[in-house]
Amino acid sequence: MEQPNNSAKFAFFYMLSLVALIFMALSTGMIIFQIINKNIVDAASLLPGSFDSGALKFAISSIIIAAPIYYVTVWQINKNLFTGVLNKDSGVRRWLTYFILFAASVVMIGWLIGTIYNYLDGDLTLRFALKSLTSIIIAAAVFTYYFYDIRRDSVINFRNRIIRIYFYGSLAAVLAALISAFFFIPSPSLVRAQKEDSQVLQQFDQIDSAINSYYSENKKLPASLDDLIGNKTPMFLQEETLANPFTKQKFDYKLDGQNIYQLCTTFKASNKINDQNGGFYYRNNRWVHDAGYQCLGQRVAAPFKQVPPVPMR
Repeated sequence: MEQPNNSAKFAFFYMLSLVALIFMALSTGMIIFQIINKNIVDAASLLPGSFDSGALKFAISSIIIAAPIYYVTVWQINKNLFTGVLNKDSGVRRWLTYFILFAASVVMIGWLIGTIYNYLDGDLTLRFALKSLTSIIIAAAVFTYYFYDIRRDSVINFRNRIIRIYFYGSLAAVLAALISAFFFIPSPSLVRAQKEDSQVLQQFDQIDSAINSYYSENKKLPASLDDLIGNKTPMFLQEETLANPFTKQKFDYKLDGQNIYQLCTTFKASNKINDQNGGFYYRNNRWVHDAGYQCLGQRVAAPFKQVPPVPMR
């Protein structure tokens, strides 16, 4: 029989397994959804329903943390059922199992509602069908497992083959989804390199604005970047802005005509292909570059000319 002082322990196991189950199930579906989005491209979709590697990264992180917690807690519950420490008819087991079913139902219903909404909002029929099938399979796996678990009769010293199939089958499916996700996201080192390059390009934008301001006032390009420091232009650039913050090397500045100049530095990655981050990696189209030492040219903007107002009749 269940020991009274074990009720809190098993309640903890069931509630912890519920939280881990929600994260794991949603993240597994999220990975499959993003793989579908990646391989079935909807040209009419600018942002909603498009591939998002950020969602994949969140899903990978969730599975890495939630999956071990879920399978360890479920293994503990089944082990205690097998030894008889946890009574199969105990109130803790029955109430919390049905609560898990209720919570999972609410989450899955919301998931299906979102999938149908995207279809009504113009999502491709094939993508809708595959996502709906994914939602139904995951929901069916969760519900059938817990319904079977709460209704089985023999638990003490009985190795249930169906429970073992659910346990190892779901574990294999989750691991397969997790491994697949890594093929659709850039490496952390590449993401870090792109972020550092983006910071450099932000400084290029500041320098470009200062050069345009200098040109507007002096009708010529500055002879060197030092002419932009301090209050020599309305931009008030600091000396740190004129150097690569990661290599600490000052940007090279070259004149290439009366109103054309080049800024040069070493970049860690190319920004010519930006869909590897799911289309959300910020690409500055004014400063397109490859990896390595690059000189990027710009033409100063034409001075703004005020258009006289149209006389009223």
